[in-house]
Amino acid sequence: MSQVIVVGCGYVGARVAAAERDRGARVLCLVRRAESAAGLRRRSLDAHAGDLDEPPAPSTLPSAGALIYYFAPPPPTGLVDSRLGGLLAAIPSGAAPRRVVLISTTGVYGDCGGAWVDESRPPAPQAERAHRRLDAERRLSTWCTDNEVQWVILRVPGIYGPGRLPRERLRAGTPVLAEAASPWSNRIHVDDLVTASLMAGHNPDAGGVYNVGDGRPSTMTDYFNRVADALGVPRPPQLDAREAERQLSAGIRSYLAESKRIDNRRMREELGVVLQYPDLSAGLAQCVAEERNPHTD
Repeated sequence: MSQVIVVGCGYVGARVAAAERDRGARVLCLVRRAESAAGLRRRSLDAHAGDLDEPPAPSTLPSAGALIYYFAPPPPTGLVDSRLGGLLAAIPSGAAPRRVVLISTTGVYGDCGGAWVDESRPPAPQAERAHRRLDAERRLSTWCTDNEVQWVILRVPGIYGPGRLPRERLRAGTPVLAEAASPWSNRIHVDDLVTASLMAGHNPDAGGVYNVGDGRPSTMTDYFNRVADALGVPRPPQLDAREAERQLSAGIRSYLAESKRIDNRRMREELGVVLQYPDLSAGLAQCVAEERNPHTD
């Protein structure tokens, strides 16, 4: 039975872990908090809690030939991902995994002025969080090359899915930028991201960097409007650029400072991902239906 280690078992990682378990793999989930580990164990997943800012326990390190999914976030500040670096440095010689799959972000491209972006575009991160993700990409590719380990990087935009829709924001009437001024943004349904992750882990030809997205970019304002319509709540009020500068948080403004349209052709044609939810209409309908009738693993 093959070993799979999922580092960071949150919204996406827990789904990937469950899918690997159902495929027959021996899965170990590594999470930060004891409560998270207990929750995963209730879902019949083997889980251990540990702080990635500390040296990992030997029992949580992979056996030779394992598949590692690395979904843990980088540290909250700075320009580097010391957490990933520490984990890779702790893997002993002779115990190298066969492949590592890393979730990164399309934010590493920075602002592209609304252009279509494929994997050949050089990264140019603007936000600190994107610098940390790019540092993780570079650490991983260098370590894997030096240790003859396969590596796959998935550059992911905004993730939506059941339980992840901005209900409270919409109910609170939090404003958004006016549609005409809102930049291009991109997204992926969580189920399609799980599919992409599994293909990255198991497609024998997978390697390198893949953009992940539904291929149907729109604006952030359009997204909030569509979610509001799907939930049957009022659309959010809109602000012009000057009002947005005063009223929106610095975090939201940093996302609005970047505009790009993500090309997902390599994901579809080379990684082999067939999207279940290729547009928001299909994806939001599924989210609302599952939230009304939730299921467990």
